[in-house]
Amino acid sequence: MAKGKSSFMKKVIVSSLLIIVLVGGVGAFLAYKTIYQSNVNLGDKKSQIIYIPTGSTFEDVVRILGENNILENRSSFEWLSEKKNYKNAIKPGKYRILAKMSNNALVNLLRAGIQEPVEINFNGLKTKSQLISRVAHRIEADSLDLYYAFNDNGFLNKYGFNAQTVQALFIPNSYEFYWNTSVDEFFDRMAKEYKKFWTDTRIQNAKEIGYSQTEVAVLASIVQAEQCCDQEEQKVIAGLYINRLNKDMLLQSDPTVIFAIGDFSIQRVSFEQTRYNSPYNTYVNKGLPPAPIGFVQAAAMDAVLDYDKNDYIYMCAKEDFSGKHNFAKTYEQHLVYAKQYRDALNARNIH
Repeated sequence: MAKGKSSFMKKVIVSSLLIIVLVGGVGAFLAYKTIYQSNVNLGDKKSQIIYIPTGSTFEDVVRILGENNILENRSSFEWLSEKKNYKNAIKPGKYRILAKMSNNALVNLLRAGIQEPVEINFNGLKTKSQLISRVAHRIEADSLDLYYAFNDNGFLNKYGFNAQTVQALFIPNSYEFYWNTSVDEFFDRMAKEYKKFWTDTRIQNAKEIGYSQTEVAVLASIVQAEQCCDQEEQKVIAGLYINRLNKDMLLQSDPTVIFAIGDFSIQRVSFEQTRYNSPYNTYVNKGLPPAPIGFVQAAAMDAVLDYDKNDYIYMCAKEDFSGKHNFAKTYEQHLVYAKQYRDALNARNIH
């Protein structure tokens, strides 16, 4: 009888152990599934971008994921987020969520703040309002806050600029930012890039030609507006304008008139338009305008710093519309080139 009871107890113990192992195995499997198996379903998409604003709570993150239909199982994501303390480590930013991500991969991505960078390119921009619009569409900073910063002399003074000259701070290029960049962080980064461009050699070159860094940017903005792409011709144009400045002559640059009027669709500047009352209009004001007439490429500033030492006083766009110019040392020769170009405009009915 004792022997039968002992055998029964052994069976009970073995059965209990098997149940424990089985339950534990099921639990381990479920835990593994919760942590490592895919919990992201993006349909046919390979990835999806989400934005987590500054100051977001964990509940905000869950809501954002839900609004984008990213999570297959919200509860499992919340469970692992609590286990990994992500609930207390929310980092704002722009994140790229990959298809079939596991909870573990998703939580690690968000908790570590591994953002998808944004690219801002200033090429082709002419005014502060255009830059503000482009920047505001790419980073979290509000357009109104950017507007105030661009027009706050007290704020800009620490960077060495004012509301008029601030365009000289921004050297066109492609820059990477994090989406949650603040206004201060944006300006700090641009100031760093500005200082990187203005090496000791460039600063010395500017002193040798008698211009401040901002004056170099102002002249270069005019040169760039006259010739966008050919740096060798930019050097010639820079030399021509420096000749006019040294002779106390009006620069008489059409792009300054267009900038003053603010209508960049103008193809042919009329005599009446050259009378436009503005400090930027170099047909009525001697010397350089008070600030750049656009955002200046590094190449154009280098063209000014290494300008061509020539005797040219006049220039006119070539009649073949190649974007190049005819240069003249005398007014008589200039009139010949000007008539050629005027006839070509008339032939194309450009007014």
